[in-house]
This record gives sequence, C-alpha cells and structure tokens, in this order.
Amino acid sequence: RESEVRETQGLKLSLDKMNFSEWDDIPVELLLRILSFVDDRTVIVASGVCNGWRIAISSALTHLSLSWCKKNMNNLVLSLIPKFTKLEVLILRQDTPQLQDDAVEIIAMNCRDLQDLDLSKSFKLTDRSLYALAHGCPNLVKLNISGCTAFSDTALGYLTGFCRKLKFLNLCGCVRAATDRALKAIGYNCNQLQLLNLGWCDHVGDEGVKSLAYGCPDLRGLDLCGCVLITDESVIALANNCHHLKSLGLYYCQNITDRAMYSLAQSRAKNKHEVWTSMKKSYEEEGLTNLNISQCTALTPPAVQAVCDSFPALHTCPGRHSLIISGCLNLTSVHCACAVYAHRGTSAMPHLAH
Repeated sequence: RESEVRETQGLKLSLDKMNFSEWDDIPVELLLRILSFVDDRTVIVASGVCNGWRIAISSALTHLSLSWCKKNMNNLVLSLIPKFTKLEVLILRQDTPQLQDDAVEIIAMNCRDLQDLDLSKSFKLTDRSLYALAHGCPNLVKLNISGCTAFSDTALGYLTGFCRKLKFLNLCGCVRAATDRALKAIGYNCNQLQLLNLGWCDHVGDEGVKSLAYGCPDLRGLDLCGCVLITDESVIALANNCHHLKSLGLYYCQNITDRAMYSLAQSRAKNKHEVWTSMKKSYEEEGLTNLNISQCTALTPPAVQAVCDSFPALHTCPGRHSLIISGCLNLTSVHCACAVYAHRGTSAMPHLAH
C-alpha cells in the first residue's frame, strides 16, 4: 500500500510540472498509467473524452469487468465491445439475467484474443452464444457459464472442439449441458483441463467422469457435489489417472462407498516415489488438499481415516477444515495428524510433571 501511495504522489508531481493545453497532449504511456489506478467505469468514461484517448485505451485495454452494471448490460456490451478489441479478460457476472445472444455474438466477432470469460447467471443465453464463442474465441482458457441453464450438451460439445486450450471450466448448475455426452467431448478435446465444476449437474454419471479421468490427466480440481448418479467407479478412475488431483467435491454423492476411499488412499501410496524423487515439488502439490464427503452416509471411519492418513494436507482440526464430513455422524472418530499429535502432547504432560 505504501509503495502505491508513493507512486501516486510521484505521478501527481509529474503532472504538476507539465503544461497540457489539450486532453490529447497527455502521452499515451502516462494516460494508461493513470487509468491503472481507477475502476472500470472510469476507464469507460475516459475512452469518450476525445478521439486520442479512445484510440489509446482501445488499443491497450486487456481486462474489463461490467459486473457493476445492474441494468442494460446487454446494450452496454453492444456499444463498448467493438471499441475494445484487445480484451483478454471479460467479466460479465450478473445478479439478474441481462445478457442476450446478440451481445455474446458481438464479443465473439471482436475479441479474438479473449482468454477469460465470465457469463455466470446468464439465464437468457441459448446455444447461439456457445456456437459463436466456438468460432470467434478459440484461445479461451477460462470459461464460467455456471447457472446458464438453457445451454445443451450438443452446443457444449461443439464448443470444446474449437476451444481446446480450456483449463478452467465452470458448469455448475448447467443441468442440460453437463451430461455424459458432453463430458466425453471435454475429455477428448480439452486435454489441458485443470479445474472443472460440475456441481448439481444431476445428469452426470460414471461414463462421463471416467472420460474426464482418461482424457484430462492434469486435472487438479473437480467438483461433483450433487452428482447423485456417480458411484465408486468414477472416483477409482480419478484416483488411477489424475495424479495431480488436489481438490475433490463429493457432497451428497450417496452411492460412494469405502471402495472409493481406499482407491484414493492406495493411489497416494503408488505415487509416493514421486515425492522422494522430486524434492522441488511444493507441499501443496503432494496430493489431495481438499475433500468434501459431506452426506456420503455409506462411508465408514476406517476407510476415511485411510485417506486422511495418506494425505497429510487433509485436516479435521478447528480452523483448518479441508476434509469436510458434515452430515456423516458415523465419521466423528476420523482425525487428522494434527489432532493425533495434540492428543499425544496432552497425554505426555502428566508424565513430564514427574
């Protein structure tokens, strides 16, 4: 914060020493540095000051968020996006649905360099939008279409055939789009995928998850919360093929049994040599760091304890919950290493007194 204050003060002194007779006398580099201190609304206003500013901003602006717009976001996108053709990140998250397909089509036509797009809660969008993005934005790396309930699995599969660089994909609540058919397309086309949210996509089954496991070996995080059709087969496929998996959400997946837990624990044992042979790997990369098995009522303490023992980054202790077991009353005896050491410490105290 102090460095930012000093930089702002220095910028102010520099401006005081300069005499500008016209707005467009300000050098482009200085203008862009000034705009880096203000919010996106101010940047948009600044682009309308004069032709010089509009050209400078449109040629340099790479990140833009319009989530602050509570009304008429669709019209704002239609008018602004043709001016900002260098965008790499565009956040259009909405509280109430405003965007329509024509806005996304304008984005696809003008933003060929787009890498990160957030269209969450865009209930009005149809497959037209996904087809447009497939043809216009092949460099997408991150796409959030959570809550876009009108998209179909056909359109999603089509998109993945063109946007093969996807690493982060949020499909939470996309009940029509996220099916086994679509997941097979993702597994086939998006081999670099690292994070996928399939929360509450209740048409997802084992065939789709297995396709992901086989096709996306670099998967780091997978949320399957509410995917009630999946069984142990999905978890076993993930354990055997996705050795970089760090976060797994299985909330309310009540068909998951001890067999799945033991497969996770055994996968850790199989890959343990990698930790010893590559000491440069960070602690965070050494297996599961988050596991949500809340409401998985078929699980027993020995199986879950085996997972907890295999992955030391999973915690049940207060303030560090990364093994989430709420709603599983039979798992209260499961404890992480921290709790065991704490118990041993208190047990040893009376002996120390002697």
